Amino acid sequence: MPTAERIDWMLAMLNAADVGSLDSISARIRQVQEALAEQGEADLAEAAGDTARALVRGDVVEFRRGRAFLQSKIGHLRD
Repeated sequence: MPTAERIDWMLAMLNAADVGSLDSISARIRQVQEALAEQGEADLAEAAGDTARALVRGDVVEFRRGRAFLQSKIGHLRD
């Protein structure tokens, strides 16, 4: 299970996905994806990858849905 600090970092990265260029936002999502994969959360890592791909293809609705899903699920990793 990820540590509380790691979870907070991932949530901060997702919350910061409203500011910056598309490249920097995509990079933040990819960092979260890598962190989730390192923690053994393969399903959530895949969802992060899907979210990043939605951003790249300009699907804002799917990007926002994916980001909200990740924020919710990562927050529950504290339990």
